[in-house]
Amino acid sequence: MKPVTFRNRTWDVAANLHLPADFDPAQTYAALVCVHPGSSCKGQTAGIYAERLAAEGFVAIAFDASFQGESGGEPRYVEDPATRVEDVRCAVDYLMTLPYVDEARIGVLGVCAGGGYAVNAAMTEHRIRAVGTVVAANIGRLYRSYGAAAMLDNIGKQRTAEARGATPLITTWIPDSVEDRKAAGVEDVDLVEAVDYYRTPRGRNPCAPNRLRFTSLANVLAFDAFHLVEDLLVQPIQIVTGDVPGAFGSMQEGRDLYDRVKGEKDLFVIPGATHYDLYDRPEPVARAVGRLATFYRKHL
Repeated sequence: MKPVTFRNRTWDVAANLHLPADFDPAQTYAALVCVHPGSSCKGQTAGIYAERLAAEGFVAIAFDASFQGESGGEPRYVEDPATRVEDVRCAVDYLMTLPYVDEARIGVLGVCAGGGYAVNAAMTEHRIRAVGTVVAANIGRLYRSYGAAAMLDNIGKQRTAEARGATPLITTWIPDSVEDRKAAGVEDVDLVEAVDYYRTPRGRNPCAPNRLRFTSLANVLAFDAFHLVEDLLVQPIQIVTGDVPGAFGSMQEGRDLYDRVKGEKDLFVIPGATHYDLYDRPEPVARAVGRLATFYRKHL
């Protein structure tokens, strides 16, 4: 693995390039763009999948989203779906400059919200030849389920306050600690495990500080990762999910996405696996990687 950067508009996007153990720069390889969840970074679950898929013989790149982690872009802590999708396209641009990447064999893999962004990017980025998702979530649908109208009213009020000189509101994606979660009475399996993954030594990473610019949620609320998927997704897709339901909805999202896609598709459900089991737990991740590697070898 080596750190690299690529450009999105006027700033650098920080990435890690994972290479096969027997890498030979004189050879050409299939390559994968690995897209991290909302609130995450290249050193967490997307990086885990990139590392495992590199061990399967692929070149794989995982990157911090623009405005987040070690990547550039201002203002900080923005979650902007259009830019997240453009990050994927720019990562493909970067892969196209590497002489050891076969430009006809590029795929994408996204985890959680990254799965939604991966699918959305592939709909209009046909240099991507195969699409994989792990516990894919439609981040717009998820945030709309919290009450879009009231949230948009509050975003408008906050923008007005900031236009008049107030300090920008930086909130959190999830409770900031196990203690905060318990105090809030949060018991849903996805949120319990989100805190366990992101806010404890299990998966905590300084590039993912659990900070979100509140006003950027207006763009999230208006985003539908799978809009026009029936018409525009022409690449084969491998969908991986667990069968334990939670608030993020990835179990049902995977089934719904499978039903909507009209082209070549496969749905792989791992019994007993939760959303966050498929982030880093060895056995379910190994099963997911095995299925994905077979899929990518077939299509790339």
